Amino acid sequence: MIFNKEITGYENEEEFATYLNGKQVGRVYPNFLELLNKLYGYLDYDDYIECWVNKSKRKADIYIKINGYVRGISIKKGVKNSVHNESIGTLVSFFRKLGIDEDIIKKFLYYQYADGTINGTGKTRISSSLYREKHQKDIDEINKVLNDEKYINAFVNRFVLQGNKSEYEVDAVIYGVVEDFIFITKEEVYYIMRKHLKDEISSLHVSLLTLQPMARNLNYNPKYEACRNQVQVKWYNISDNIIEVMAFYRNKKYLSSKLATGDNKKELSCC
Repeated sequence: MIFNKEITGYENEEEFATYLNGKQVGRVYPNFLELLNKLYGYLDYDDYIECWVNKSKRKADIYIKINGYVRGISIKKGVKNSVHNESIGTLVSFFRKLGIDEDIIKKFLYYQYADGTINGTGKTRISSSLYREKHQKDIDEINKVLNDEKYINAFVNRFVLQGNKSEYEVDAVIYGVVEDFIFITKEEVYYIMRKHLKDEISSLHVSLLTLQPMARNLNYNPKYEACRNQVQVKWYNISDNIIEVMAFYRNKKYLSSKLATGDNKKELSCC
């Protein structure tokens, strides 16, 4: 498969860190050089790179440090990429903080548990496809609210770039492996999510991101019961969307002020 090989995600992160750490900028593969130029601007080919895996396992999988400046990178590979997991309780609290109506939150909870309750105590559970068949109107109402332009920056930040446990956004998302990868910067993530904000999709989503329970546990297996209380966010077509950005967006010399999220000049000082 393109942009992939038979290693785990953790092994992939280690390979990226091992490849970059201690190298001079001028001695990396061309795709890495493009990434570094995007993240840092002008670099001298004699500059040395430090790189390490983030052991805390938040949004940044690896850190790259050049000339004292640190950039955080998220790395994905394979298919059906999960970009975020969060308890239903903290996500609902976030919805309320954004000002989302309680009726929409209630519909979201009905979707999450698909057992006729908002707390997962119902006796009969149904699949997501059957739930959509019976309650597509409710899902459409949720989607209309969640895909309001006023919320998109907050959702992209929480689901893709920063999460709910980190102080910093990642600076780019890599898709692939050391020998074969593509990437998208954080500004481009905001752009592509805004670009597809009004796409008509039947599943519960925010732009290109699908929201679903980590598991519906239709067979009542105790091992997976806790997964019903976790919301999983997936970016199913991440490689296609990065290629879309590469084809249309990177030819621009600057970011439109309408699409940019502001100049985040805060540097990581902890590493």
